[in-house]
Formats: sequence, structure tokens, C-alpha cells
Amino acid sequence: AVTLTLYEYYGGRAFYTAAIDPLLKAGEQAGIGWINTKKYGDLYGFCWWVAARVLGYVIAPLVVWRIFFKEDSILDMGLRGRGFLSHLWIYGAALGAVLVAMFFVARAGDFVEYYPFYKGASRSWFDLLAWESIYFLQFFALEFYFRGFMLAALRDKMGSAAIFAMAVPYCMIHYGKPYLEAHGAIIAGVVLGSLSMRTKSIYAGFLVHITVAGLMDTIALHARHALPTKFWP
Repeated sequence: AVTLTLYEYYGGRAFYTAAIDPLLKAGEQAGIGWINTKKYGDLYGFCWWVAARVLGYVIAPLVVWRIFFKEDSILDMGLRGRGFLSHLWIYGAALGAVLVAMFFVARAGDFVEYYPFYKGASRSWFDLLAWESIYFLQFFALEFYFRGFMLAALRDKMGSAAIFAMAVPYCMIHYGKPYLEAHGAIIAGVVLGSLSMRTKSIYAGFLVHITVAGLMDTIALHARHALPTKFWP
């Protein structure tokens, strides 16, 4: 609750605009020309968004884990790779189901206009690749927090009920996104949570997440005839 509340108030665009952006502009005025807020200001805003998620979803849980779960290994937070390949077919089936759903959802106008979040992604391949890199990083943080930290900490006391306890806040962080995607987060939370509980690994879920996210951005750009045509902006 504390992590998500801090993130809501300090990890978004409003805090960046009020506190971080003025610092960048001050640095630019002091002679640090490469900052170039006019060209990359929006991308910097998303960098702050991702940094806040990594801090709240990865760094903070690691500190808490070392303080309160001293007998357990950090690898127990979904970071074990053992059995990854043997369960990979399940994630492949899940990805196939999601891709079929994407085929229909991608036709919706709100989907095409909503993605990618960083509207400068169509300006150049550099912008698009920079955006996808930080976008994928926040998905790792997301999987680590919800399918790793939360499930690992609650598994012993709550059993499989931990999956549904995790799925509620996971759904809520999707509020503001297209309606069908927010509903889909309930299903995704339960399915990915169940698989993570079973395999004690977040890696395949992370791969599914970034595959879907990358495809959504690409499909939306293609539908708007906005794919980049040059490498540098």
C-alpha cells in the first residue's frame, strides 16, 4: 500500500513536471547542452516514470526482504531459472491466446490512439528503441513486484489466495488504460500469478509481457502510418 501510494503521487507526470523538469532545464541553462529538454523532454518524463517503478518495485522490496526475510534467499522472489524451459510451452500457449485477443482489440480506435505512451516514438528509430528499452525495464520491475515479491512473501500464509490478493492492485494500476485492457489485467494477473506460483519464476511472464507490449506499440504505429523512417531525430 505504501509503495503504490508513493508511486501514485511521486512517480508520475505531475511530480516530474513540478520537481524534475525544472532541474533539467536549470542544468541546460548552466551549459549542459546535451540535455536538450525541448527535444527529449517527454522521453525524460518517461525515464522518471520507469526509475520510480524500479525504485518502488525492485529496490524497496529487496531492502524489505533482507530486513524481514533474512532466512530466505532473494532468488525466492521469482528469480530462480530452474524449470524455466520445461514450463515455457505454457507461456507460449498464453501468448498465443493474448495475440488472438490483440487482433480484435487492435481495431479499436482508443487502442490505436493510446499506444505507444511516448508519442515521440514515431519521430525516429532512436526514439522508438530508447522508449521500448525503458518500457521493457519497467515490465521487469512490474513482474518482480507482483509475481515475485508479493507472491513469495504471502505464499506461506495465504497459499493460492495470494494470487487473488495480488491480482486486485495489479488490476487497479491499469486504470486509465483502455477498458478492455484493464479487464484483461484481471485475467492476466490470475494466470501469470498462477504460473509464477507454480514455477517460482517471473522470467517467462516477463517475456510474454514485453512481447505483447512491443507488438501493441508497433501495431498502433503501423495503423496510424507513423512508424519511423529515419534513425536519428
